[in-house]
Amino acid sequence: MSTRVSVADLQSFCVEALLRAGAKESHARTVAEVLVMTDTWGTFTHGTKLLRDYVKRVKSGGLRSDTDPTVVAGGPAWAIVDGGSCLAHVTSVFAMQQAIERAKKTGIAYVGVRNSCHFGAAGYYAWLAAKEGLIGVSMANDIPSVAAPGSRRSVTGSNPIAYAVPTGSGDPILLDMASSTVAGGKVYAAYQRGEPIPNNWILDEEGRPSTDSSLYPAKAALQPFANHKGYGIALLIETLSGLLTGAQVTWQVGSWIWGDATKPTGHGAAFIAIDIATMGPREVFEARINDLIGEIHAAPTADGVEQVLVPHEKEWKRRRKAMVDGIDLPSDVAGKLAGLADDVDLHPAWLPRATP
Repeated sequence: MSTRVSVADLQSFCVEALLRAGAKESHARTVAEVLVMTDTWGTFTHGTKLLRDYVKRVKSGGLRSDTDPTVVAGGPAWAIVDGGSCLAHVTSVFAMQQAIERAKKTGIAYVGVRNSCHFGAAGYYAWLAAKEGLIGVSMANDIPSVAAPGSRRSVTGSNPIAYAVPTGSGDPILLDMASSTVAGGKVYAAYQRGEPIPNNWILDEEGRPSTDSSLYPAKAALQPFANHKGYGIALLIETLSGLLTGAQVTWQVGSWIWGDATKPTGHGAAFIAIDIATMGPREVFEARINDLIGEIHAAPTADGVEQVLVPHEKEWKRRRKAMVDGIDLPSDVAGKLAGLADDVDLHPAWLPRATP
């Protein structure tokens, strides 16, 4: 059973919960904006469901809110940002803004991040660039949870990557994906809801496909998408997010959920912005991208399919509805928020009490 809440009420709850945990207001508002926007897309695995774990880390000291991210090295078209172990959403917004500013002067810019943590949905940061009329790319590494072809244990993180392409007056094209078949959060969610999982999501301890979601993560690894292709993409993300930035890599990265909440996790991230206007007339690109979208929409469809869509069209439609009608939070999300409400003694009328 879902719980309906307005966007404004959910954001207010997130901000207040973070403030009660010790976060400063500017950080709390940034995190709330990222998480709630993710929920409006219907991507509940990476939205406010994660807030309780972030709050735990803030209260324990593993995530700091008494510091801000800083540029520690850089040039006209690149920078390295040290997150200082503050809330990763704050560091990631700062880093993408740095990439946007540099790209507007040079055409393209890369900004790498070290001393960060789990940053939520990669797509939010790519969207920040598209909102400014630039192409945006965002990615991050994580503690290994994904097998490599032929392995019996995790080798890489589920290392997400996202891109966003502006279309002028319309919604950006936006793709946000893990380098695994699915993000680990989807396995957790299926287990919590008692739902079966397909046999291409995880591998058991012998490296065999399994449909038993209870095995993950202690006794199972996620499968890389498209086998060697997902594995290869994960290594590229590890290179740009971890090796190049000076961040921790693979098993050096701390678990932001299961690890010691008093210690930083050392995640890395990377952000790329490309300024369309420096490479040619913006209106020409916008006409071309909209012609491409029109061509895709006009593609012949299989039985039962109304129209071929570009990435994120469904999510933008969900967001517009949520902004008017509110967000229908799935039961597992509402349950996590109810637990957080007990943790910080904050009980809004729209949120059912946690089950004893």
